[in-house]
Amino acid sequence: MLKKIRKFWLGISIKRKIDSYALMVILVISLLVMFSIQLANFGLNSFNDILRDNSRCFDFQEAMEQESLAFEQYMRNRSEENKEDYFSCAARTEECIRRLPFDYTQIGSERYARTWNIINGYQNYQKERDALLEQNPEEENYISELYHVYELQSYLSTYARRLMQATLTEGNAVYQQKAQMLHRIPGMILGFSVMIIVVILILTRLLSNTLVSPLVKLAHSSRRIAKNDFGGEDVLVNNQDEMGELVSAFNMIKHSTEGYINTLKKNQEMMELLHREEIERVETEKQLEAARLEFLKSQINPHFLFNTLNMISCTAKLEKADSTEKMITSLGNLFRYNLKMSEQIVFLSQELKVVDDYIYIQQMRFGSRIQYERKILVDAMEVRIPSFTLQPLVENAIVHGIGRKEEGGRIRLRIWQKDGRVIVSVTDTGVGMSGERLAQIRSTVGEKDGRTARVGIGLGNICKRIHAMYPDGEVRIYSSKNRGTVIQMVIPQTKTGQQPSGAA
Repeated sequence: MLKKIRKFWLGISIKRKIDSYALMVILVISLLVMFSIQLANFGLNSFNDILRDNSRCFDFQEAMEQESLAFEQYMRNRSEENKEDYFSCAARTEECIRRLPFDYTQIGSERYARTWNIINGYQNYQKERDALLEQNPEEENYISELYHVYELQSYLSTYARRLMQATLTEGNAVYQQKAQMLHRIPGMILGFSVMIIVVILILTRLLSNTLVSPLVKLAHSSRRIAKNDFGGEDVLVNNQDEMGELVSAFNMIKHSTEGYINTLKKNQEMMELLHREEIERVETEKQLEAARLEFLKSQINPHFLFNTLNMISCTAKLEKADSTEKMITSLGNLFRYNLKMSEQIVFLSQELKVVDDYIYIQQMRFGSRIQYERKILVDAMEVRIPSFTLQPLVENAIVHGIGRKEEGGRIRLRIWQKDGRVIVSVTDTGVGMSGERLAQIRSTVGEKDGRTARVGIGLGNICKRIHAMYPDGEVRIYSSKNRGTVIQMVIPQTKTGQQPSGAA
């Protein structure tokens, strides 16, 4: 029988288990509550009957005494006030008599006899009292009748005291009888409570063995798996419900995860090997690129070029051609900066000097068609930016913007700092570009595969360098047809002496 019950319990669903447990607990608690209520009602009803009988007897005794006093007062002074007071007391006495217990099976023979004497005695008293009230006080037998009524009142008071005594005696006997049982109530409650606790503990243990224990086993196995230990034994339970299905699925996932992790480890080792090979390849490409740059630089003899420019500058100075001299000097500064500058990060002041020389040459070329203004809101001797970035942007603004307008235009260079980042903005009032062309350039700016043909070599090179050197660096482009173009570089500032990622 127990095996069948255990098999049935293990086979039902978790919801039915919980519902059954809750129903059993509610049933047990309900039994305890009903038992407590019955015990309480037993005690309360017993004492309530005794107190009620005592109260009704006492009420009649008190009402009879009040009626006697009111009758005596009314006989001495037959005023309307005394008459009203007396009849009120008499009515209360009659009401108290009607409320006296008069059931032989409930009150017993003695109290029944005492109550019968009171009822009959009061009826006789009423007749004598009413007859007296109708007599004239001047009649001959009035005094004797009055004292006869007083005597009847005395009898009724005596009957009331005897009934009260009998009621108290009987109530005391009932109390003693009930008290013996009431003394056993705490023991009964304790025994019943212990039985209830045992039942609840059995139900709780049964539920724990089928729900909590499997969960504890799963948690223990999960902690081992979290430490990358898959060598433990599988979790085994006898449940045939959702918990059993969960445990079976857990064991399957455990073995699958172990195989997957082993595969990932092998793949990770292969990826690390490929990564090292990729790093070596990139380093080789960097060295090759540096070699190519040095080869291109070596094709021009800087010493011969600078000496020639200096000679032309001196000749222009002797001939008092100041503009020619300044143009040659600016051109020499540009060649010297381009050929001798090997640093990736330079101070802003160096880039601004190159832009000034380039703008001077272009203004000498285009005259008043080019207007240039700048607003530098940072310390140019402290801020550092990538080299060869400002002059290409200004050159783009002239070549692709202002140079295509017959009337020329204005170039505005503005540099400020915000939230630890320097923002360089180059604005021109040139021909601008269409929305389609702007979208194409913006999409190309974010590419890192080196395809810069669609945006030009200068701007494309700047975008690639900004993205490579600064993970959170940005290049923003805004433009409108026939209204101009704005190019902004957002360059994070590092601590003094540090190089950004990607800087050689």
